[in-house]
Amino acid sequence: MSNTDNKNLLWGSMVYLSNHMWNDENSQPKPYLPKDWEFCENINTDIKVWDQIMPFIAKKQCNFVLIDVGDGIKFDSHPEISAPNAWSKEFVSKKLAEMRAMGLEPIPKLNFSAGHDTWMKKYRRMISTPEYYAFCADIIKEVCEIFGYPRLFHLGFDEENSEAQWNYEIAIKRGVELWWHDLYFLCDVCEKHGARPWIWSDYLWRHEETFLKRMPKSVVQSNWYYSQFQTTAPYETELKKRIVDCYEILDKHGYDQIPTCSITSEKLNPIQTLMYGKENLNPDHLLGYLITPWVSTFEYGLYIHHFAADALYLSRKYAYPETLKEEQ
Repeated sequence: MSNTDNKNLLWGSMVYLSNHMWNDENSQPKPYLPKDWEFCENINTDIKVWDQIMPFIAKKQCNFVLIDVGDGIKFDSHPEISAPNAWSKEFVSKKLAEMRAMGLEPIPKLNFSAGHDTWMKKYRRMISTPEYYAFCADIIKEVCEIFGYPRLFHLGFDEENSEAQWNYEIAIKRGVELWWHDLYFLCDVCEKHGARPWIWSDYLWRHEETFLKRMPKSVVQSNWYYSQFQTTAPYETELKKRIVDCYEILDKHGYDQIPTCSITSEKLNPIQTLMYGKENLNPDHLLGYLITPWVSTFEYGLYIHHFAADALYLSRKYAYPETLKEEQ
């Protein structure tokens, strides 16, 4: 897939079906956040809000939506993990068909990081056991079926560390060999069902040598950086500079990537990410861009979703105007 002329670039935003990725049932509340932002048994997805978000994303000329599925579907293979108000498979199929009619390609995401797997219910305590592997294979297979066998499948795999699980009642982190073993297993399951695996790239930040030696080129990468890009002044921290450098490390070593921006920390991050990518990355390995609102699909989050889609559109208008259709 070559994007030398930019015509095939992916442009998308991420939307939650379920937000059961961070907190667990006994997590300490975070200060100053509405109660809806804490763990609750039901998924925090308002259908009316979903139905307002999707046309807006399409209007802003995105061509895909990354859907964080979690426990938001009434699964046949593992009904025990589905949230009480999870959507039926028939209803999900209807919503995906509506998206496709708008020109939006639905791409599924299930986060298999030990730091973001509250959605797995009991299986999150069984990581790397035969029961866990059977569960993962069943769920990926069923999600692929529901999504009509998508070409990409996001496996998450970010932030598997104690920092991301500080308010959990138990923190889990796989050792090096087990982390790679499980990643390879999950990638194989995706490929078996026709989907190319896709992950967050933050393992590269601190383990460059191992990453470059062991990460298959078949796995699509999304390095993510949400702060200010510094070009004339020192970075706030060495880590921030390191994260930005990872875009070019991936590029230099021939990994296909979808750089990920956000409006959560720095409002100029989307335009800076797109400009950086256009100026520094080989178009043959640049598959597109993703913006992450990181907010649930409920009424309060609606304006953030709109803000994110608009920010990506306006940034694209400045950095990649040739990829946009003329507005009517």
